Amino acid sequence: MKRLGPGLIMALVAGFAFLYLPILALIAYSFNASRLVTVWGGFSTHWYGALMANQPLLDAAWLSIRLAFVSASVATALGTLAALALARYGAFRGRTLFAGMVLAPLVMPEVITGLSLLLLFVSAQVERGFWTVTIAHATFSLGFACIVVQSRLAGFDRSLEEAARDLGATPIVTFWTVTLPLIWPAVAAAWMLAFTLSLDDLVIASFTTGPGATTLPMRLYSAVRLGVSPEINAACTIMIGAVALVVIAASLLLKRDQLAGA
Repeated sequence: MKRLGPGLIMALVAGFAFLYLPILALIAYSFNASRLVTVWGGFSTHWYGALMANQPLLDAAWLSIRLAFVSASVATALGTLAALALARYGAFRGRTLFAGMVLAPLVMPEVITGLSLLLLFVSAQVERGFWTVTIAHATFSLGFACIVVQSRLAGFDRSLEEAARDLGATPIVTFWTVTLPLIWPAVAAAWMLAFTLSLDDLVIASFTTGPGATTLPMRLYSAVRLGVSPEINAACTIMIGAVALVVIAASLLLKRDQLAGA
C-alpha cells in the first residue's frame, strides 16, 4: 500500500481543520454559561433550556420537520419511479431530455431554482406557504433520490423479477413483492438524504415561502443578523446532530445494500 507523503497529510489536516473546527467551536460554545459567545464563562446547559422555551423557534423547527418529511416522501416516490424508467427501459425516445429534467436541479444554482419557482407560483397565482415550499424542496431533491435508487438498480439481479413473472405475478405485484424489498435500503437512504436536504435548505425556501411558513434555517438566519447568541448555537448544535445521525444512517443502509448485492 502506497503511503501518503507529509505534504499531502498536512494538506488533508488543514482541509479538515478548515471545515470542521468552526463546527466544533459552535458546539463547544453552545455549552457556554456566558451570554457573550466569544467569552467562555464555564460549562452550562442553560441555553438548551432557554431554547426549549423559545416558542417561535420551536414552531419553526416543527414546521421544518413536517415540511422535510412530506417533501422527502414525495421526492423519494417520484425519484424511485424515475430511476426505474432510466434503469429498465433503455434508450427510449426522450430519455436524454427526461434524464436532464430530473437531474438538472443537482447542478442548477439554488438561487436560480428558487427564483424560477417563485415566478411560477406568482404567474399561477398560487398562495405561497407550506405547500409551495414542499413542492420546491421535492423538486430539487428528486434528482438526488433518483441517483441513489438508480445506483442500486444498476446491479440488480433481474432474474428474480423474471422468475416472479414466470410464476404468474403481474408487473405491479412483482414490484411490490420482489423489487421494492430488495432495493428498500437504497430507497430509505434516498429518503434520508432528501429529508436532510430539505431540513437544511435556506435559499429555495426563502424564495418560495409566504406568511406563516418560516422554516428553522430562515428563523436562525434572521436571528443571526441581529447578533449571535448561545441559544442559536444550541439550536445549530441540535440541527448538526440530527443531520449527522440521518447521514450516518443513510450511509449504513447503503453499505448494507452494497454488501447484500455483492
